[in-house]
Amino acid sequence: MNEKPITILYIDDEEHNLHSFKASFRKQYDITITASVVEAEEILEKKDFCIILADQRMPVMSGVQFFEKIRLKFPKPIRILITGHTDIGAAIDAINKGEVFRFIDKPWDYKYVETAISNAYEIYKTREDLKQRNSELQKANEELDKFVYSASHDLRAPLMSVLGIVNLALLEEDVQSQNEYLELIRQSVKKLDTFIINIIDYYKNARGVPVVTDISFDELVTEVQATIQYLPEYGNLKMTTDIDQSGNFQSDVMKLRIIFNNLINNAIKFQDKSKPDPYVHLTVRSTPTEARITVADNGLGIKESDQDKIFRMFYRAGATNSGSGIGLYIVHEAISKLEGQISVSSKIGEGSVFEINIPSIRK
Repeated sequence: MNEKPITILYIDDEEHNLHSFKASFRKQYDITITASVVEAEEILEKKDFCIILADQRMPVMSGVQFFEKIRLKFPKPIRILITGHTDIGAAIDAINKGEVFRFIDKPWDYKYVETAISNAYEIYKTREDLKQRNSELQKANEELDKFVYSASHDLRAPLMSVLGIVNLALLEEDVQSQNEYLELIRQSVKKLDTFIINIIDYYKNARGVPVVTDISFDELVTEVQATIQYLPEYGNLKMTTDIDQSGNFQSDVMKLRIIFNNLINNAIKFQDKSKPDPYVHLTVRSTPTEARITVADNGLGIKESDQDKIFRMFYRAGATNSGSGIGLYIVHEAISKLEGQISVSSKIGEGSVFEINIPSIRK
């Protein structure tokens, strides 16, 4: 993907300096110029900048005073002061009050300015990357705490259930009753197995190294269908597919498999068994630039109040115990890592529609 251009705001009360600067660097950077510090503040409210250059000698306030004024409100941009006067007091103020990164003397040298901007942007980018990594680390730590607590509970619950049923079965002499207990055990073991599979998917999605390949949606969907069509829950549910792929779409096949598996399994799990014709309909429209995927069903549906929460880790819509609360979270995380989007529309008793848009990853 192309990197965003370096955005620069240049403030100088001398118009010819502004136009000269923009003419010299317009092909390299995204430059905004203004002769007014008041207008500069208004511009900063509307647009993010990587670097701010300001002339020291200006009529309303000096460059140092301007930097001191905006420093707390707009801390992200790297500040560079342009001056035509050697003033040690101003230099000290610039460093202490305006936190200026560098000084540029007038008349400025093209190469020197270019180097100063390049160095300033490296610092800006490093700070932003560090901030992003800190945010991701904080999120990961919060999710890990929640994961350990919830996973330990969800792993123990089926085991304790099996243990209790076994104890009851040992006291029971009637064969039919024992068979009923065995069915309850089977359900608990199945729930435990599903949860463990979800944990594996979570780990693969979070830690797995992405492998970008050409994607055949026909092959991928066929593979997913083969893993689910013999599930007892599948029953008489009808699954239909409508795949239209033109050109090569490139992506991480493992993450796509996780997305399809979880969404289709979710639709099967929450089908409305009172309906005579339960269905899941999968639509894929793929081009070399993007894939649009829709999974629609006529299942139980999701309450409107739950629809903005279902992608949270361990959130169970409707407080039901039939799901692990991690499947849709994994789907959302996989789509986010592919820089895609997912949305849901649903009505209780009518069904749900999940819409996904994923851009192609170019090698």
